Amino acid sequence: MSNGSTENGLLPMLKREGVLLNVSIRFWRGHKKLKAQDLGLDPNNVSDRLVSLGHKRLMPKEALAPLVLIEGQAHALVEQNSFPFLNGLARFVPNARLATVTAKLKELETEFWNAKGLFLRHYEKHRATATREWCEMAQRLSTDPVSLVAAVEGAFPETLRLEQSFGFSTQLFQIAVPESLSLRLLAEGEQQAVLEARRQAAQEATRHIRQSTEGFVRECVASLREQTVLLCDEVLATIRTGKTDGVHQKTLNRLAKFMDQFKTMNFANDQELETTLENARLELLSHTAAEYRDNAHAQNQLTEGLTRLRDTAREMARQDATEIVQRFGEMGKRKFHLAA
Repeated sequence: MSNGSTENGLLPMLKREGVLLNVSIRFWRGHKKLKAQDLGLDPNNVSDRLVSLGHKRLMPKEALAPLVLIEGQAHALVEQNSFPFLNGLARFVPNARLATVTAKLKELETEFWNAKGLFLRHYEKHRATATREWCEMAQRLSTDPVSLVAAVEGAFPETLRLEQSFGFSTQLFQIAVPESLSLRLLAEGEQQAVLEARRQAAQEATRHIRQSTEGFVRECVASLREQTVLLCDEVLATIRTGKTDGVHQKTLNRLAKFMDQFKTMNFANDQELETTLENARLELLSHTAAEYRDNAHAQNQLTEGLTRLRDTAREMARQDATEIVQRFGEMGKRKFHLAA
């Protein structure tokens, strides 16, 4: 695909079909990297090849557990509803998933600030409890327990500085190639050299984004196909080892949810997999779990249908997705010309 078709096709379509999202969450982790002298050891007698002191918790993990949980939920939410863009520089969220993702992120942000407030209110108590426990542990760990406890106590930040270490931010970006940069703030004598350097940098960045865009769309198509394979494998394993005669309604609901979510993630318009999933929905989800459990023939049809779906999706994942990428780009070019 030429640079021109990429510029007038894939990039405009990606800008139209979704946005880039970056979620940043930070908070005090309550860790300290121990040094040899913290344990009363001579650093010259401790080999880094053999001994790794590593990071140790300053307080019990349950003190920060709510914040850790919220962080994990936020990252899992984004990963489940987006695709990594430019090696994970940001996440591409299809428009159909954007409202759900941003609404849930706002809920998690509220929970985060509430958890922060709760942690800070109990910080001094956590600190005092942890110090007492470290005093007891220092007697067993160190030949100089007083120095170890002093090092631990010194690692606890004051409350005012601690507050500044918390953050929860959600940023949305639109995909765009670099444009010429203003030189108005530069001295006249510097402009020519800087102009050429910036022009070359912008051209290189543009070329990289255009080339990466085609690979990105291709990877997104393959990713959804691979997720289908993984889901079928997991559902088949659940049915074989299920406690309710092999088929549970939660298992069927999981299949239905995946099929529904696929439609909102299929921004590249992978018609082949979409049709395959719709046919599977009609074939496999026309019975309830109870009906499957009461009918051995129907249950066999379910496992056979899931196996066919898995094998078909696996074969699709191995195929070259160039045709899908080209169709996606052609849609962008048509819309670009109509807008012009």
